[in-house]
Amino acid sequence: MRRWVSQRGISSLSKTHLRILSPSQLNHLLQSCSTSRALEVGRQVHHQIILHGFGLDPFMATKLIQMYADCNDLRSARILFDKLPQPNVFVWTAILAFYSRNGMYDECLGTYNEMQVQGIRPDRYVFPKILRACAQSLCLEEGIRIHKDVIRFGAELNLQVCNSLIVMYSKCGDVQKARRVFEEMVERDLLSWNSMISGYVCNGLIDLAIKLLGLMRSEGFEPDLVSWNTIMDAYCRMGLCEEASNIFEQIKEPNVISWTTLISGYSRIGKHEISLEIFRKMMSRGVISPDMDALSSVLVSCRHLGTVRNGREIHGYGIKTETGLGFYNSAGAALLTMYAGIGRIRDARAAFEVMDKSDVVTWNAMILSFAHLGMGDLAVKCFSEMQLTGVKNDQITISTVLPVCDHKFGKQIHAHIMKNSFNSVVSICNALINMYSKCGYIATAYTVFSNMGSRDVISWNTMIGGYGMHGHGRAALQLLQEMSQSGLRPNSVTFTSVLSACSHSGLVDEGLELFNSLSRDFNFTPSMEHFACVVDLLARADWLEDAVCFINKMPIEPDRSIWGALLAACRAHQNINYGRLAAEHLFRLEQENPGNYITLSNIYARAGKWDDAVRVRKLMEARGLLKPSGYSWIETRN
Repeated sequence: MRRWVSQRGISSLSKTHLRILSPSQLNHLLQSCSTSRALEVGRQVHHQIILHGFGLDPFMATKLIQMYADCNDLRSARILFDKLPQPNVFVWTAILAFYSRNGMYDECLGTYNEMQVQGIRPDRYVFPKILRACAQSLCLEEGIRIHKDVIRFGAELNLQVCNSLIVMYSKCGDVQKARRVFEEMVERDLLSWNSMISGYVCNGLIDLAIKLLGLMRSEGFEPDLVSWNTIMDAYCRMGLCEEASNIFEQIKEPNVISWTTLISGYSRIGKHEISLEIFRKMMSRGVISPDMDALSSVLVSCRHLGTVRNGREIHGYGIKTETGLGFYNSAGAALLTMYAGIGRIRDARAAFEVMDKSDVVTWNAMILSFAHLGMGDLAVKCFSEMQLTGVKNDQITISTVLPVCDHKFGKQIHAHIMKNSFNSVVSICNALINMYSKCGYIATAYTVFSNMGSRDVISWNTMIGGYGMHGHGRAALQLLQEMSQSGLRPNSVTFTSVLSACSHSGLVDEGLELFNSLSRDFNFTPSMEHFACVVDLLARADWLEDAVCFINKMPIEPDRSIWGALLAACRAHQNINYGRLAAEHLFRLEQENPGNYITLSNIYARAGKWDDAVRVRKLMEARGLLKPSGYSWIETRN
């Protein structure tokens, strides 16, 4: 007896029974094989079709091709396809579906073009497959061309086609065209609304996503789990995780996506304790098992919290629940960086050894780990090993290794960037500017900056920071003006960098003018960091009285960065009175920092006030704050 899949389930049919099956029954069997992906059974049905003499029947051949394609046996499907004198649209659709489903997007688009050359008219079943290929490969131009075909062949009113168009335009970044398709639909289903809401979220238009959810409910569509998960994701992307948590609490049966969204959301905004607590709650309920995305997110939180025990527990859980090397292939990068982040480089290397070495993500994680641990030479060595293995690096690889390069190796990577046409990638150019600036080649850094086709805020901030690093305050101010004229809005880091550049260049008046213009010209409210820059600006120039006056007029309570800047300047300018004032505030704000006592004691000592210097030292010792012992390295014999 053989096991056959039928439309009613699995039934036992003998060879004798199979021999008397009609073409209609064989067709039903093939359809069932397609639905259940029963390839071996499908091959046996194919054998019987040949024995019955139905092999040359075009309809039966079409069903066989569809079955093989659905069962992911493209080779058999293509053999039959090539034997058909005139393949119909159903056969082409089966091949297109295979390519689209398996991520072979170039082959999918190429087959679609070949189909049209053959004069086959695409229908409403073809377009969703080809539009998915455009969406996943981010081919907007191809997507627009397919949209024109949709209209030309009269499928623009089809619900599934319109939903596919919304997804395609959203993923390719043209959310306005996606909304236009949405607005022109004659009918919408829940998928239409969810796709449009998701499109807004993916493109950072969170307010519009939430507004559309309200419109959806007003038109009688009740949100489902997908809707709520999408809105949760929207809130998490905005950093509003409490709002996302409120939605989560209203979901009766949250799925793994719901839990993962919340875990990763809190992890992204740095609330790692909450992220870990949500994970524990998920595990304690025992209803939903975490997927690899959830494990990866919570490993990130373990890295930031330095919780070795929790990290190792998740590691153990992952290798127990995932077969083979599945855990390492999915969450290995997060595991590796977790171990490196808590200083367990041996465990990080062990994870690296079992990860997929053909995957660029594996190498990126190891390079990043070395870089974060300050092991720049090992990061560069790892990059070189990656090159020898033949793994093609990506923009993350380059952006990660450049900050730890010296000028010589940095120039070699720059040549590699030019050779591989990475010079148009903004993040890589930003890393180049940073590398050249740190190595002292500010003119070369500016050459990279000026040749960029497009720049983001980080590009401007990095170049401004480079000028500040080398004392080119006026160049930093000029660049700020150019940035404002370019249409990009300066952010907090921009102003910190320019104010710091003014401080290091002695441009007191210019720095004060910039600070005063923040709220007036840029509609920006200064933070503690910017107040600290102004204090440093005044104090470095020996305008200590003005610095103290500025501190006293601050609208917010000065923190240790403010008084620390003043104390450092008092040490440089040997000002005892203001140095004592700054130190007394720091004694209160940083009760366990002996450095402040030592600095004040040294100021007294340099002024010849030995009694005061000894008094400060004794105060430090009385509070149990001992200066760490110094060590000398002496070589004797071997």
